[in-house]
Amino acid sequence: MATNQQRREAAKRKLERQLERRLEQQKRRRRIGAGVVGVAVLVVAGVVVWIVSANGGDSTDAAASSSATPPPTEVQIPTQRTALPKRATALPNPTTCDFKADTTGSKAPKKVNPPDGKNVPSTGTVNVTLKSTAGDIPLTLDRSLAPCAVQSFISLAKQNFYNDTMCHRLGTEGLQMLQCGDPSATGDPTTDGQGGPGYTMPDEAFPEIKYGRGILAMAKTSAPNSGGSQFFMVYGNAEGLPADYSVFGSISDEGLKVLDAVAKAGIANPNPQDGTGAPTKQVKFTGVTVQ
Repeated sequence: MATNQQRREAAKRKLERQLERRLEQQKRRRRIGAGVVGVAVLVVAGVVVWIVSANGGDSTDAAASSSATPPPTEVQIPTQRTALPKRATALPNPTTCDFKADTTGSKAPKKVNPPDGKNVPSTGTVNVTLKSTAGDIPLTLDRSLAPCAVQSFISLAKQNFYNDTMCHRLGTEGLQMLQCGDPSATGDPTTDGQGGPGYTMPDEAFPEIKYGRGILAMAKTSAPNSGGSQFFMVYGNAEGLPADYSVFGSISDEGLKVLDAVAKAGIANPNPQDGTGAPTKQVKFTGVTVQ
């Protein structure tokens, strides 16, 4: 028979086991409660996300996209003109220009006679006015800078080559210029810029050339002596442009106002590679007067 001492010790151990079981049950209940709360939080968060996506997600994304895309900014055009460059050594007067048949495959939809390349004067200036749908653009051609380019330009103008041709390439950032003189230009950036008069002229660039507002220069391909009828009029910045393009004159203040208005109207379909393209405000030549 168990003694009183044994019974007391047995009762004590039983009580301790009961207390341990109760503590374990309490811990288990707390763990389960925490898990349920956590799941509930996740469920609520998921419902909120779903509601936002279903009801306002598209507009939120659109607003975010809209705010990420900066609004179009006005073209910044410098007002200071760039002085015409000067040759360190004057060219012989008269000089000779080698106008060759164009073998590059450029389009020549207008039949013209190449200019006379003999006894070309290399001194003096010629006033020319480009009449266009955007306004008159008076120019001053300088024979001392590029006598062959001036000779060709005057010859083409007198043969009405530039009549009904459109300026096909406008740049408003980096190189701020308007390029014209392609007789085959239609406003299609994939084909514009490939036309010419059917002949090429020699390069007449020199190291002292600087491009900037008011400068008139001949366009060309990367090949040497590939200029033809295309030219570009710089109305603003031209930083970084190498001195490879023959400068043959300047643009009057009146003409620059016309170019400024064309530039501020923007580009219709910018080329993703360089941002240039046909001007929104079309510039189509209706005639050229030579004085």
